[in-house]
Parts: sequence; C-alpha cells; structure tokens
Amino acid sequence: MEQKKTNNEKEFGVELILDLIDCDKDAISSKEHITAYAKELCRVIEMKPFGEPFVERFGLGKDFTAGYSLVQLIETSSITGHFSELWGRAYINIFSCAEFDTNRAAEFTMKHFGAKDANKHVLHRG
Repeated sequence: MEQKKTNNEKEFGVELILDLIDCDKDAISSKEHITAYAKELCRVIEMKPFGEPFVERFGLGKDFTAGYSLVQLIETSSITGHFSELWGRAYINIFSCAEFDTNRAAEFTMKHFGAKDANKHVLHRG
C-alpha cells in the first residue's frame, strides 16, 4: 500500500484536516445529517466504507464541549469529525493510504455543513 510522492519520497498516505467555520447549526446538530455526510463523502472520494458511520453526541457536561462526534472506518483508514454546536464549527480529518482529491473532499464538506470559511491542511504521511 505504499505510495510515492512526486519528489520520490515514500508516502504512506494523505490526511486532510479541515476546521470548518460558521457552519449551519442545524446541519452540525443533526445525527442524520452527519451520518449522511459520511456515506456521501465515501462516494465523492471513492472510498469503500467499512461498516456504518458511528455518530454519537458527547461532552454534554459543558456547553463548549457538547456536540456530535463521527467515526467512519474506510478500507484504507478513517474519517473522523467533531462538531461544536456552541461555536458553529466542525473539525474533520480524512486519512487514507489510497489517493483522493483533497480539494473535492474539502469543497463537498464545506457545502454539506454550510461552512462560510475553513482552514485546510494537507499532510503527507510517511
């Protein structure tokens, strides 16, 4: 499963890190919407899901920690997300040892959660 970077260094995989800003609060507060995101994202980035998405609400003891968390295993790694209802933000990580279009994944994710802005980082893991 090893891949090569364009500069000939060995690369195990790519991780897309997204901090979504000013999201649609209804979207990030809905278990159904988050579950649908994981399923559709797998189609968009052409990854095979392993099982169903795990989506649960955590951190209910304090307002700033309350929100859903998402884990979707994929055959080549995982998609995770944490959603802050108080701040209207979503924190998404997509990691795969198979290539995927990080720009397409970012655009789809922003649109799905109605984010007005995002901080995006791409890590080449090796």
